[in-house]
Amino acid sequence: MKKGTVFNITRTALLSTVALVLSYIEMMLPDFPFVLPGMKLGLSNIATMFALTSVNLPCALVVCVTKAVFALLMRGFTAFLMSLFGGLLSTLVMYLLLRIRSLGYIGIGIAGAFCHNLGQILVAYVYTDSTVFAYFGVLAVASIVTGSVTAFVVYILLPKVLELNICKNT
Repeated sequence: MKKGTVFNITRTALLSTVALVLSYIEMMLPDFPFVLPGMKLGLSNIATMFALTSVNLPCALVVCVTKAVFALLMRGFTAFLMSLFGGLLSTLVMYLLLRIRSLGYIGIGIAGAFCHNLGQILVAYVYTDSTVFAYFGVLAVASIVTGSVTAFVVYILLPKVLELNICKNT
């Protein structure tokens, strides 16, 4: 196995682990009275966005799928599907936006959160009926907050982590 291949696998595993730890921490946080059902900050999306901005799309997709498998193990099959579809849609849209560089981190984070919620609503629709779309407006507004938080953390941490040279190919 080439040195670069081992490095890529290790880096992807590290980012996947960060996503799982952040997801677990978020699961342990208490529900706040103002938080709506199903609404989370999406802390683990920090690792996905980080993978997209500092590594590459395949790494980010592995992180996304790893998070979905974690959701399967911790919360069941429906959570797996919602995480997988929301995560894949979000990751692909953020990747495209990063490629065209039309938005800054905050805009890309908001678009990613919006698409994650859209993917989850589409899965919920398959399980229920069209009434779930009434909830999408609330989630769309929440995307502004959650996407901004995620993007702000990436914006602050990315330069510091890049200084450590753990994301550069060898």
